[in-house]
Amino acid sequence: MINLSQETEALAARLAAAERISAGEAIRQALEAELSAMGTEVRPRRRMTVEQMCELGAEIAALPVLDQRSPAEIMEDLNAL
Repeated sequence: MINLSQETEALAARLAAAERISAGEAIRQALEAELSAMGTEVRPRRRMTVEQMCELGAEIAALPVLDQRSPAEIMEDLNAL
């Protein structure tokens, strides 16, 4: 975790509010812009295609069920904590 000064946090919050994004996203975008301006290549994020998402869903659905209780029973146990 990076500790930011109050001034830096305030700047990030101002930028985030102006852009209507989270402070973390504002910081990330600003850092990427600075790296690009320096000529350093910024690797773009890869987005999953619909097909890739469906494949991932199928892989997850094929995993074994480790807890045979119903979702309601699981929630009852979680709420009891």
